[in-house]
Amino acid sequence: MAKQDYDGPILEIDNLSISFFTRLREIPAVMDFSCTVQPGEAMGLVGESGCGKSTVALGVMQDLGVNGRIVGGSIKFKGRDLGDMSIEELRDIRGSEIAMIYQEPMASLNPAMKIGKQLMEVPMIHEGVGEAEAYERALEVVTDVKLPDPERILKSYPHQLSGGQQQRIVIAMALMANPSLLILDEPTTALDVTVEAAVVELVKDLGKKYGTSMLFISHNLGLVLETCDRICVMYSGEAVETGKIEDVFDKMHHPYTQALFRSIPLPGADKNARPLKAIPGNFPLPHERPNGCNFGPRCDYFEAGRCDQGVIPMSDVPHGDRHGSRCLRWSEIDWDAPMELTDKKEKAEPGNVVLKMDNLKKYYEVAANALFGGGNKKVVKANETLSFEARESETLAIVGESGCGKSTFAKVLMGLETATDGTIMVDNRSIGDVPIEDRDPKTVGEIQMVFQNPFDTLNPSMTVGSQIIRALEIFGVGNSDADRNERMLRLLDLVKLPREFAGRMPRQLSGGQKQRVGIARAFAGDARIVVADEPVSALDVSVQAAVTDLLMEIQREHKTTLLFISHDLSIVRYLSDRVMVMYLGHVVELGTTEQVFQPPYHPYTEALLSAVPIADTSVEKQHIVLEGDIPSAMNPPPGCPFQTRCRWKDQVPGGLCEKEVPPVRHVAEGHQMKCHLAEDILARMEPVIKIAAE
Repeated sequence: MAKQDYDGPILEIDNLSISFFTRLREIPAVMDFSCTVQPGEAMGLVGESGCGKSTVALGVMQDLGVNGRIVGGSIKFKGRDLGDMSIEELRDIRGSEIAMIYQEPMASLNPAMKIGKQLMEVPMIHEGVGEAEAYERALEVVTDVKLPDPERILKSYPHQLSGGQQQRIVIAMALMANPSLLILDEPTTALDVTVEAAVVELVKDLGKKYGTSMLFISHNLGLVLETCDRICVMYSGEAVETGKIEDVFDKMHHPYTQALFRSIPLPGADKNARPLKAIPGNFPLPHERPNGCNFGPRCDYFEAGRCDQGVIPMSDVPHGDRHGSRCLRWSEIDWDAPMELTDKKEKAEPGNVVLKMDNLKKYYEVAANALFGGGNKKVVKANETLSFEARESETLAIVGESGCGKSTFAKVLMGLETATDGTIMVDNRSIGDVPIEDRDPKTVGEIQMVFQNPFDTLNPSMTVGSQIIRALEIFGVGNSDADRNERMLRLLDLVKLPREFAGRMPRQLSGGQKQRVGIARAFAGDARIVVADEPVSALDVSVQAAVTDLLMEIQREHKTTLLFISHDLSIVRYLSDRVMVMYLGHVVELGTTEQVFQPPYHPYTEALLSAVPIADTSVEKQHIVLEGDIPSAMNPPPGCPFQTRCRWKDQVPGGLCEKEVPPVRHVAEGHQMKCHLAEDILARMEPVIKIAAE
């Protein structure tokens, strides 16, 4: 059958159930799941980790491994049941008719093979075309995915490309055979927000150009809003709500969908006046699901004797196009009722200056010939004249793409690296040139870090309690073992973990619980300054709200200074008091959150704001896609570091942007930026994010 001949639904999943079989039991991963994808349609599959999104995708690919089996229902592709196909038929369909793009691009690329050869393989294997034609097609798709200098890219190995470029190659590879269905499993999780915006734009354009249908798996509701026509919300192995994007976002009819939206920082949320509402309780494990509705134990509208009985079917909601909800009470709930406000919090007034950096520079010397260490030395300018101060009880957010110097500056502050030049003062003590091994326990305890990935920061062979006690011993806190044990239990109370968790091993904890242990350990030495390096980006949306809320609460109680490193500007807007925007080692803008999120912007801040996906249909955004990748810190461009990607550059006369680094300008009290743009141009800047009037 030719790809163009079929005009029915591309994908029909009907009452699908998938289980994994272990020696002990059958573990149901997906139950009674149905969805239909029409030609040219993009369907978003959203939900928390473990809800079965990727299992559905692997079911479509018929790639469930040794232990996975489809135990009910069917998956039809272009009207044919995939379960009835032979291995040969499936092999023909995979890659040519159905293609999948995975979360981690390097998992799909062969590190020992040049990019061109990997791309040419696809049409040569699936369609039997010759080498010359395959090369032309490879060149065409690499141009389609907007990679610079396509011929050079085809001659490169995967390790010579950045993460964003690798992901584009994987997308190009998936599109080489012009598939009818493209499955994208969290394709942008590992990418910067600006690269993510460009990749999403690309997927949308290519979907239109090739008429490809898409199944887009994500936990980012904003991303699904920007890419998909329809959405299916999953919870604990079941589809709980499905429909057109506008219907589900604006007229949701399932308590879980509502709870998800209440836990993400949309414009208008405020950590003091309108705090987020985290979903209570934890996600059930597959073999511990409750009777009746899986979401029942965490639901605000739960009714005993009704919601906990039997199987809950998917019901049709009368308005909207094929809008369904798996809730017995959907017609009884007032969906327009405003959220009950959780307790308003008092805004903490910033106190004295705790941390002051002045003209901090951090350079690395790298041998030009890395293998033998000989030849000329090159200098990597990771941080260039960083100056700022942070006060007691203040949250200062540090934002920027990977490679802009955020983590280098954190390492210097922690003492893992020493500054090349400039000073760092903590409570009027200079620590910039003191490595961590020479710092006294009090200073080490005062500056602590919460890391991005909670899975890597705990010792897998020590109990939670003993890891916190070890931190107390290192910081010299407590006079006896009993004293330290009591203090450890109080730290577990502080991060809202049950005291019996002290005896648990890290593997028995969920990601959100591990991150709480990391936070407890950071506060073991009465930390004055906590550097939170992307502390919630590895966590689910519902857990994010609880962990950010916890950080805020501890901050209010302990008057901690929080340095919050992130690329998620929605969370930054919600919880920070001031924002510092970094690009290629420079602070390009610094001001209060209101100043940075309102025009005038530094051109880079403007592009960052435009790139953030917002899960709100009433938000209108200016559309700015940054071309190209961040230049290398080993070979920065002359003049302004941002000039190679700046859309305002031609507004500055005399090529000044390419000749001189802009001086720091004070735009308003407390608001500074490094930019050559004239005052009148800055004054004419339009807001990037507008909320449409009701």
